[in-house]
This record gives sequence, C-alpha cells and structure tokens, in this order.
Amino acid sequence: MKVVSVAQMRELDRRAAEEFNIPSEELMDRAGDGVAEIVERLAGGAGFRAPFIHLIAGRGNNGGDAFAAAHYLKVEGFDCEVWIAGAKGDIQGDALKFMSRARQSGVPIHEMPTKEDWDAAESIGADIIVDGILGIGATGPVRGPAIGAIQYINGCSHQALVVAIDVPSGLNADTGQAEGESVIADVTATIGLPKLGLLDPAALEYIGTLDVVDIGIPPNVVAEVQSETELALIHRSELMPMLPRRSRAAHKGTFGRVVLIGGARGFSGAITLAARAAVRSGAGLVQCLVPQGIAPVVAGQALEAMVFGVEETENGSIAANAWRAIEPMLEKADAILLGPGLTFHKDSFVLVRNLVRAAEVPYVLDADALNALEGQPHLLTKSRAPMVLTPHPGEMARLFGQTVEQVQGDRRGVTVAAAKYTNATVVLKGAGTLVAQNDQPLAVNLTGNPGMATGGAGDVLAGLLVALLGQGLKPFDAARLAVYLHGRAGDQVALHKSQAGLSAGDLADELPFAFRDLAIR
Repeated sequence: MKVVSVAQMRELDRRAAEEFNIPSEELMDRAGDGVAEIVERLAGGAGFRAPFIHLIAGRGNNGGDAFAAAHYLKVEGFDCEVWIAGAKGDIQGDALKFMSRARQSGVPIHEMPTKEDWDAAESIGADIIVDGILGIGATGPVRGPAIGAIQYINGCSHQALVVAIDVPSGLNADTGQAEGESVIADVTATIGLPKLGLLDPAALEYIGTLDVVDIGIPPNVVAEVQSETELALIHRSELMPMLPRRSRAAHKGTFGRVVLIGGARGFSGAITLAARAAVRSGAGLVQCLVPQGIAPVVAGQALEAMVFGVEETENGSIAANAWRAIEPMLEKADAILLGPGLTFHKDSFVLVRNLVRAAEVPYVLDADALNALEGQPHLLTKSRAPMVLTPHPGEMARLFGQTVEQVQGDRRGVTVAAAKYTNATVVLKGAGTLVAQNDQPLAVNLTGNPGMATGGAGDVLAGLLVALLGQGLKPFDAARLAVYLHGRAGDQVALHKSQAGLSAGDLADELPFAFRDLAIR
C-alpha cells in the first residue's frame, strides 16, 4: 500500500471533495465508521463481553473522527463516553456536526479545557481508550490540555487497550518523531493511507499495530500520487486476492508438496514448529527430513507431517553424506525449507551449498542455513531457483560480515543491498519486518507485538512461508503474506493470552484464524 506525506494526504482529501464531490463531512463519517469497526474488532479479539469505550477528542478534525466513531459505537450497542481536551465551544465545522450526532445518539460528552482538569482526572475504568486528540497536522511539542490528555491516556494504559486515530497524538506524522509527550498506542487506525512517519523506526514504540481506514479516496487519484519514499506498507487489502478460492476437485498435490530439512539432537522443536506451521498454512503434503535420532520425536509432535530420518553426524545433526538420500526426495517437491534447528556444523555448510546449487524449485534458507554461510554470501549468487532468505539481524550481520549495530542502524539499506547482491527475496525480521526484492518496493510489515520475541517464533514463520511457496505464490507475495499473517496471529494470541504468555506453539495454532481474517473460506 502506498505511503504518503501529510501534504499529499491533504491534497488527496481536497481532490476527493472538489473533483469527485465527496463532502468533507462524508469523509469524516467514513473515518469514524472505520475507527469504530477497528475498536469493535479489537474488543472481540480481547474477549471483552461488555466493553466500555472512552474516547478522548481534540478540538479539530481528529476530534471529529472521535465523535463520529462514538456515534457508531453507540449505535452498535457499546457503552462509551467522550471527553474533550478543550471546551465544547472550541468545536467547529464538521467536528461540531458529529459532536451533536454523538450526543443525540446518547453518548455522554464532557469538556476538560485545562491541563489542571486532566491532572486531577481519575480513570473511569475503560476497557479501550480511543485517542482522537491531535491529527496529522500537529507538529512540535504538545501544549495545553492536550498534554494532560496524553498523560491521562498513557497513565491508564496499564488497564486499557489504546487505539489512536490517524496518528498517536504527539507524534509527527511525517518524521515519526515524538518531540515531547506522545500517546503510546496498541493500534493506530490511520485514515486513508499510511503516513510516512508511521513507518519510520522511531515510530514503532508508539504506533503498535498499524491498520488503515478506507475512506473512499478514488483509486485513480491515489495512483497519481508520487510517493516520497520507496516504502510500501504490507496491508490486508492487497493480500486478500493472493488466497484464491480452492477448487472442489482439489487433492493433496494441488496445494503443494513441501520438504523441510533441519533439526538436530536437542533441537527437535524448531523443525517441529516449522512443520506444524506448514500444515496449518495450507500445504497439501509436508515432509520433514531430520537426523535419525530425533525422527521419532518430531513424528510424535507433528502428526500430519511425514517424517524421515537421515544419516547424522557425531553431534546429532544432519550429515553431509545424507545428501544422497535427500536429493532424490527434492525432485517431487514444490518448495523447500532448510535451516530450523540445523545447528552450526561443518556438514551444515555442505548441505546449504548443495541445495543452492541443485534446487530447481523455490526454497527458503532460515536460521542455521544462513549461519553456515557466515561471510560467504557470494555462494548464494549461484542459485538457479527462486530463493528467500529470512535472517534476524544477527544472522544478517554474520552472513555479510557486519555487526548487529550496523544492520540495525540501517535496516532498510542493508535489506535492499542484500536482495540486490543475492538476487533473493530477503526478509529482515524484527520490529517492522522488511521484505525486499530487486524489482519491488521495500515492503514494511506492522503487524505483530513484543510477545513474539520468543524462541521458535521464527521457525513458525519459516514453515508458513514455505507452505505459501508450495502453493504457488511468487516469493515476494509469499514473503509479504507470511510476515503479515505471522504478525496477525501474534496479535490475536496476545489479545486472548497476553504478550508475556505467548509461545511459538500458540502462533502455529493461531495461523488458521489469521488466514480467516483474509479469506472467507
């Protein structure tokens, strides 16, 4: 999805109104309706039975969006209340119309015109707080009652989920910088199109998961905008067509045979999680090639997968000589994954080198398959088949002879350079996961949460990704869809189990429900 600056978003709003006769009031109505839908979905995911929604409105159009959202939430039967960071008499224009509509719907509205009012305010026990204080036009440090409202929201965030409208109040929508106090949101419902600053690494601590509210800007007008960045947001609206309706005459072979290679003594969990994720992601047939010693363990935990034991080293990892048994099994594969739990051994390097040279179908190199090539990325340029690399910052640093600090200091530049050098699709994991491919814009994923910083989460992503490749998706599409679904599953688990309690196994089990968010069947 295209990313725009504040000035470009304003121009889009102007053109929608002047050239397509879409009144600004209607755009605000659509924005409020969309925000209400996101709040309702969040409440359902969190399991709130009768949630109380507390909306904080500013004096401008962002406040108008909050009033519109309050109206729609009330109509849907939610208990909600609006506090204004200012006086009722300050509300004008379209915002005033929606304040009146919210009041007529039965929404209580209170004014809090001074910072002292906010300093004295106590929590009213909301389940979800909606930040509609300041919009994308605000710059510089926050002042007056707005700063008190921001502090109130952050002070209540230990007991309530926070949804920011368009941009967390206090955050610069163009730069992503918080120049003073800023709301720390769990979800940011940005209006129309994602704003440039929301994709900046500096904004990650404030925006939470980023969602986009479609307000009906004509697609041809959006297409004419020349984005000021080569970044694109990975968004559900562009992913949904990637999951076509399945044929009634389908069989296992229709949805791909995927081969997963990895595991070692003491590291059976990684390949097991990858296999479980592949099964949960629609692959028709999942085959695992693992060291003989752990084959019974993997088979006992990944019941739907076919598990084959191959020759192992003295350390219990896959031996180089096992390639003679592995290669024939790859001939019928539609996609291959090498790496989860492989461990670092000299024989691992031989396996990776052999796969890079021999593969004729798309494949994924993950975890120790990347570590085995430490300082030797030139070997990847010999690949004849489409290749996807899924490093975390440490693996990327080792592969290209850099430090983790260098990678993290220029995540975008490093990812683009890696894709260009290897001619691979490169997925740099972490907060704001990046997906790069030579002929495509750099894609940023903003689903997911800190609870996913747990052992095995990357193995689930690898299994999900190889399953999508096996079903015929192109590498760039498969990578974008995989990181989105992986993060979406993590967000859903966190809502009903908490971030602290999230495990990689939870992610694998949640994948079908993440798919359900994109596909009706």
